[in-house]
Amino acid sequence: MSHKIIRLPEVIRRTGLSRSTIYLHMSKGVFPKSVSLGERAIGWAETDVEQWLDERITEAKAINHE
Repeated sequence: MSHKIIRLPEVIRRTGLSRSTIYLHMSKGVFPKSVSLGERAIGWAETDVEQWLDERITEAKAINHE
């Protein structure tokens, strides 16, 4: 299985969230946790971020159809 790690600028671009909002959501447990890539580098599993986005889209569609 291939795992692609995306860095913060890409996560921001894909989600439309700010850096501070991403970290706030992580601390609340509502956004995927980052993965340590080294002493001063982190990233996110692309599949985790994509799944999070898919869930938000599904929730939004369900609300709009009620």
